Amino acid sequence: MKRNRIIYLIASIIVIILGLMSRKINSLPNFIKTYSGDVLWALMVFLLISLIFNKRSTLFNAVCAIVFSYGIEISQLYHSPWIDSIRATMLGGLVLGFGFLYSDLLCYIFGIALGIVLDKLLSANK
Repeated sequence: MKRNRIIYLIASIIVIILGLMSRKINSLPNFIKTYSGDVLWALMVFLLISLIFNKRSTLFNAVCAIVFSYGIEISQLYHSPWIDSIRATMLGGLVLGFGFLYSDLLCYIFGIALGIVLDKLLSANK
């Protein structure tokens, strides 16, 4: 299967916007506000990996997304002045996060599962 990179780029941008908005909209239920950003972050990771590796299988891209997402989350257990100064920036905080949470690992599974479903829907339309 070869994915259309334009579609995956547009989908990634939409997911990024939704993720940023999920933290800003105060009227969202607390549960959604708490967990949607992490679900959308993992979905974005899956979409960007699928964009880069557009000829690889969905399973390959999902495993890469899980490994990357879990790697970033586990890296949050490490604190040193140099990496904490990167995390203190807006972009660094969005990419690297701030502190390890077990709930984030579950959110990543849901986000990547959503990406798999989206990937299958997009490939079914070809």
